[in-house]
Amino acid sequence: MKFIAILVIAILPLFPMTLYAQGHAGHGATPAPSVVSKPKATAPQTKAPSQGQQPIQTVEEAPQVEIPPELQQRIGVKTVAVAVKPIQKTIRTVGRIEIDERRQATVNTKIEGWIEKLYVDYTGRYVKKGEPLAEIFSPELLATQQEFINTKKWAGKQAIPTTQAGHNHGAKADTPEPVSVMKQMLERDAMVTLEAGRQRLRLWDISEKQIRKIEETGQPVRTLTLFSPVSGYITQKMVVQGMKVMPGEKLFDIADLSSVWIVADIYEYELSAVRVGQPVKITLSYFPGREWTSRIDYIYPVFSAETRTAKVRLTLPNPGGQLKPQMFTNVVIRIDMGNKLMIPDSAVIDTGRGKVVYVDRGNGYFEPREIQTGLNADGAVEVLRGLKAGEKVASSANFLIDSEAQLKGIKPLSNPK
Repeated sequence: MKFIAILVIAILPLFPMTLYAQGHAGHGATPAPSVVSKPKATAPQTKAPSQGQQPIQTVEEAPQVEIPPELQQRIGVKTVAVAVKPIQKTIRTVGRIEIDERRQATVNTKIEGWIEKLYVDYTGRYVKKGEPLAEIFSPELLATQQEFINTKKWAGKQAIPTTQAGHNHGAKADTPEPVSVMKQMLERDAMVTLEAGRQRLRLWDISEKQIRKIEETGQPVRTLTLFSPVSGYITQKMVVQGMKVMPGEKLFDIADLSSVWIVADIYEYELSAVRVGQPVKITLSYFPGREWTSRIDYIYPVFSAETRTAKVRLTLPNPGGQLKPQMFTNVVIRIDMGNKLMIPDSAVIDTGRGKVVYVDRGNGYFEPREIQTGLNADGAVEVLRGLKAGEKVASSANFLIDSEAQLKGIKPLSNPK
């Protein structure tokens, strides 16, 4: 027993104090404090942000590719500074001379008949305004003229004094006789009928001079003469002598070529820079060394799906008739786009997923950087995002720099600011 008591006293200090305290908790013993161990030194870790604090963002280092200066000289690396400069976009396209649609006229007839005489017998002839083109014989027109002549004679017989003075069965002196009232009514009806016949001849394009001649002579005009409404060239002649024509049928097309249109095609990617009123220079191979100037006066609202172009229209004076429809012209449009941040287009590498340039960081290091581009003009490209004025970019041999970067797995950072 003495040996067992000594063994218990020797082992008791080895048990934790917490177990000893818990075993006697039911007897009101106070629990012993736990032992606090000193933490070991570890690598520094990023603390989690507490509530209300912004998380700490880590800055990603820009990748760079090293090209020693002596190697740059051998492969022909050249750099150019990014600068803000005025930009002028030049659009070169081909135009086609067309007839000014506002100077075209069509001659037709409103009656049925036959071409009895043809004054203009070939296409391309120049006619003046009011010049006779053809004569049409129409039985219907002849019958209408005869009706008008008869109405004129009947109206002349009704022209009598409207009142008669006298005392008839005690009536007042200023009271018209019943016969006179009837004649006044007939006279008015005759004048209305005569004016209706005259208006009907006017609607059939009988001139006032011809109508007066019919009234004076009392003889109908056998044929209706068609006159040119404008001065110009006969571009279409649809009739020959002796041919029967119907109401509304087109006989002649006349075009005034003193002013012509030039219709030019503008590609889809250039259309956003084109505005009405922009100056244009025009040249023709038919007139070497000569240049015309005009302005864009209309942009057509229809887009061609086949050629991916839209049409613009220019107006050009043509007093001597040297510019002929369907001639081809060279059209040059120079557009002032203002001041833009520009780099040479040779400095930009199109990867298919974005545009990349190599920024010279000095000491033989180049940083690949994605940029966003805008307008292209005269060998330069506008930079919308990714570069700042004063930075230098590789403008030649940048494909060799890109090949070295690809071999080393160096890629530009996305989302440039």
